[in-house]
Amino acid sequence: MNNTEKIQESTNFLSDRLTQKPKIGMVLGSGLSESLTPLLDGVEEVNWSEIPHFPEPSVEGHEGKYLGGTLNDREVLIQQGRIHWYEGLPWDDIIYPIRVQQDLGIKRLIMTNAAGGINKDFSPGDLCLITDHINFSGDNPLRGPNNEDFGPRFPDLSNAYDRGLRNIAIKAATELDVDLKQGVYAMTSGPSYETPAEIVGLRTLGADLVGMSTVPEVIAANHSDMEVLGISCVTNKAAGMQEELTHEEVIEVTSRTNQTLGNLIGEIVKKI
Repeated sequence: MNNTEKIQESTNFLSDRLTQKPKIGMVLGSGLSESLTPLLDGVEEVNWSEIPHFPEPSVEGHEGKYLGGTLNDREVLIQQGRIHWYEGLPWDDIIYPIRVQQDLGIKRLIMTNAAGGINKDFSPGDLCLITDHINFSGDNPLRGPNNEDFGPRFPDLSNAYDRGLRNIAIKAATELDVDLKQGVYAMTSGPSYETPAEIVGLRTLGADLVGMSTVPEVIAANHSDMEVLGISCVTNKAAGMQEELTHEEVIEVTSRTNQTLGNLIGEIVKKI
């Protein structure tokens, strides 16, 4: 069975389990899975372990579930957790959930993540709108034969983080009095945190944020002509800017930021 057939089986299973047919999808990253749960009505839950061919996350803070429901009267599909390249799975598995969302009919995708702050003006707990990214992983999830069922051989990433959706997010943040930063996100392969020298290099290249996810999913989403919005939760200052880095700190800071992020995403969805 090829990958397209597997995705179709996963899609058919989810279509049977979810009564709503949303056009807005989301990915909630490390420690952010509960940011929208209190705001969601008519919740339908599906564990990834139930879905045929679905990979499962192995990292704390990534539950591996889909939640269907209504957010501010808009039907949405929420992905709790993600797969990271450092978990040792092939690229097709990393972007598999995005392919399934696209096959389900999702047209707009809201991505979230936990990130280290490279920009010296960023502090733990800040929310930052991603304006662009730097793929510092050394690879690309589209490498290999192109599947025309998903998109073209050479997709354009000039507007990888959709300008229209970014404008909506800025307006929503202003109305909610949320100090929404803006910046460029750099992805490294992980799982080790970056060295101070690497952070200096990334800052020189123009990066404001650093993390170990999001970029491959955004590439896959753009490949399939989905509009993408990205928001990072700054969980720590990057290497060399604080004494040490721990995943426990990431989870602690994201848990404190969940309510603000949830309210912001809710307002964004209302305005789309």
